[in-house]
Amino acid sequence: MLYWLMKHIFLGPLLKLFFRPRIIEGAENIPKEGGAILASNHLAVSDSFFLPLKLSRRVTFPAKIEYFTGKGFKGAFQRWFFAGVGQVPIDRSSASAAQAALDTGVRIVREGKLLGIYPEGTRSPDGRLYKGKVGVAWIALESGAPVIPVAMFGTDKANPIGSKMWRPHPIRIKIGKPLDFSRYAGLSGDRFVLRSITDEIMYALMELSGQEYVDVYAAKAKEVKPEAGKPDAGDADRLPGTKAG
Repeated sequence: MLYWLMKHIFLGPLLKLFFRPRIIEGAENIPKEGGAILASNHLAVSDSFFLPLKLSRRVTFPAKIEYFTGKGFKGAFQRWFFAGVGQVPIDRSSASAAQAALDTGVRIVREGKLLGIYPEGTRSPDGRLYKGKVGVAWIALESGAPVIPVAMFGTDKANPIGSKMWRPHPIRIKIGKPLDFSRYAGLSGDRFVLRSITDEIMYALMELSGQEYVDVYAAKAKEVKPEAGKPDAGDADRLPGTKAG
């Protein structure tokens, strides 16, 4: 109930008024029922707000557990807010916690729901598309669900990294055709298969978004010292046919 109140009464109308989000391609690729994985590029925290706003079905996103463990009034508000926008707490502090997070993703999809996930694992530090983590592939094989690539545009302008206030800016969304990985059924324990599937997903995202792809994890790129600037794309393996962002 809280999810729908947030979407249609408390938060959704304001987001529509100031940001005019619109799906410009592929709305028909979202199934009307049944579980599916929505694999999106990740430019800003607000990505998780705008995509569900434009879909008739509920989307559940995993969110870092810190959003749900704060103390006092602020902590209580965060728990209420993030639960209200359809996010579930995920603890990735250890190997066992990370596996529990993946299991949660599989459970959500097997229940016939839409799972939103960011294969890059964290926001892009510079607007480029970074190497995907294989968790999305593992969830796809364990659940048997299709993976639907989603490209977000403009959220990094509306919600720049480090900003405390959002800025009005039009948000656009493209939704790609579902990717079927049933040919790899039963191979979720093969790391080479997981990497192959993940790379296929990232290639689809690159084509859909037009972002430049860099074969480096985004978390690793964020470790580069400010004076060093962006990690040099020339030092990383690039998928063929990449475009400048």
